[in-house]
Amino acid sequence: MSSKQAVAAAAIASTILGNPLQLGTTSSTPLAVVAFNPPLQQHHRNYASIVLKSSAVSESPSVSADSSDDDNDTDKNNNSNKSWWKEFQLKDSTLAPSVINDFPILATSFDADGKIISPTDKHDDDGKQKKRLVYLDSAATSQKPNAVTSALTAYYEHANSNVHRGAHALSREATEQYEAARDKVSSFINANSRNEIVFTSGATEAINLVATTLSQTCGQPPKNARDLYLTKGDEIIITESEHHSNIVPWQMVAERTGAVLKYVPACSATGGFDLDAFAELITPNTKFVSVQHVSNVLGSINPVDEIVEIVRSKAAPGAKIMLDACQSVPHMGVDVQKLNVDFIAASGHKMCGPTGIGFLWGKESVLNSLPPYKGGGEMIDEVYMDHSTYAPAPARFEAGTPAIAQAIGLGAAIDYLNKIGMERIHDYEVELADYLRRRLEEVKGVTVLGPPVGTERAALCAFVTDAVHPSDLGTFLDVEGVAIRAGHHCCQPLHRALGYSHSARASLYFYNTKEDVDDFISVLEDTLKFFGSLGSDAIDEADSDDNFVPLF
Repeated sequence: MSSKQAVAAAAIASTILGNPLQLGTTSSTPLAVVAFNPPLQQHHRNYASIVLKSSAVSESPSVSADSSDDDNDTDKNNNSNKSWWKEFQLKDSTLAPSVINDFPILATSFDADGKIISPTDKHDDDGKQKKRLVYLDSAATSQKPNAVTSALTAYYEHANSNVHRGAHALSREATEQYEAARDKVSSFINANSRNEIVFTSGATEAINLVATTLSQTCGQPPKNARDLYLTKGDEIIITESEHHSNIVPWQMVAERTGAVLKYVPACSATGGFDLDAFAELITPNTKFVSVQHVSNVLGSINPVDEIVEIVRSKAAPGAKIMLDACQSVPHMGVDVQKLNVDFIAASGHKMCGPTGIGFLWGKESVLNSLPPYKGGGEMIDEVYMDHSTYAPAPARFEAGTPAIAQAIGLGAAIDYLNKIGMERIHDYEVELADYLRRRLEEVKGVTVLGPPVGTERAALCAFVTDAVHPSDLGTFLDVEGVAIRAGHHCCQPLHRALGYSHSARASLYFYNTKEDVDDFISVLEDTLKFFGSLGSDAIDEADSDDNFVPLF
């Protein structure tokens, strides 16, 4: 039995094969909402999500083992120019090759069983050519260039010390590098002041910081009348497409304060943001809006200008807007002054920086109207036995010893991205994303989630297939050296709205090439043909995909 067949046998034995993805036609049931404050029934009537229906998925055609070559060569759209991609060339085809050597991990190779082999070996144990890594999971985390790993090593070898707390040379050097990283983040997003940048462990903590401080009094007026807070009857607006980190914190806020949590249903047909539904949800009681800038599943780019205009004209005076910018800051120029929102949250590890670091940007006046998030050193002004006073932002929100090395590494990542140029990165990724989308569109049995071909999207595509569960697909592709993500991508409500439990996702960054996409499509097509050739008799009846526990 070949290694690929062995993986297939294990996948079949797991009883999660077949077509467990589509949830069926019962999706007309009203969407589940947060029990403590469901939206109005009118909201359900007018804006209930429509399950994405694809004839390819619902019909579940099998690829027969004795399919003729002619059948295999027939495009599902009868496209007479099926091999257009062979002649296709990216306009900026030199970008990825010019940076590839900056990322040593991208030179990783695998043997026939998908195991990492030594960089010094040219062949695996069977004498066959080793397989190269095709990394298509940058939406989960990006790879790190030498400039970043070198900055981390240099800090630990030559400047390791605690910041802000010592008069000696090492402490001064560490402080200078740490605060220089804050300046780099500030400049990168065009903040008004360096004081608007709060280092966090990542975007999740950044969102939780805002949510927790707004609900710290559990809905009661704060002692300091200038502090912002949420209380019973205030409205928080999110969307059904959000990452869990932009849903769960607001559910907690609503439970603590009695605020009303409302959401904009996902537009399952296109992945677009439903501005009409959004406008209807906004009322004079709306105090906070938190939405993603770019969807980590659909790849759709939300219309921030229109969202801001609606909030500023219809919501309560002083209503605040937060953007989850995890999938935008690494891939396009983000100017917070032009966006005219109040907060953005971003992760360093998605933009070539280290893990364990991210940042919250907030308007300085707004940050200083929030109470502290954590208590301890650094965040204080004066401490007495019966009370304490607090430092202004950003120190107010950076209690304790910060992630010094990680912040310095994030600064190095920003230097690296700026050297390439964010406009160049964005333009390259737009073209590469469109190429990926077009190629996936031509793969028989694949349904791509999100905007249609021809619509600008982020450099990622989530998709489902007729023949194989995303977890099994990911395992097969991994054996061939192709790294994708499988699961619900921390977006369970969105997947339910689309009518699927999980999806597979290929995501790109500027170090990916046309050849990466072509190799991925080739392996994907081979894998789907292999599963299709097994025939329905070879597949045990599946319970559902309850046995599948995705990591993300």
